Amino acid sequence: MPAYAAAARATDLGGLPPTCMVVGSIDGFRDEDVAYAQGLNRAGVPCELHVLAGLPHAYQMAPDAAAVRLAAHCMDDWLARQLARPSS
Repeated sequence: MPAYAAAARATDLGGLPPTCMVVGSIDGFRDEDVAYAQGLNRAGVPCELHVLAGLPHAYQMAPDAAAVRLAAHCMDDWLARQLARPSS
């Protein structure tokens, strides 16, 4: 499977932009997502990872659930901090 289909399989992660990842603790892709975040960090790419208890894959389909709102807050907060940083 090519890295374009499964980003965690990429061998060179250098040069990618800062990243925020939110994954549920019961998502079948959780371990792959965590490994990808660690790979980004090893490559020098700033990566913020949130593993939220009890969230499954496709959690966004229940937008009113408290845990889903928390996930959205994590992403919105990260993006706001990125936009507030002075450009270099």
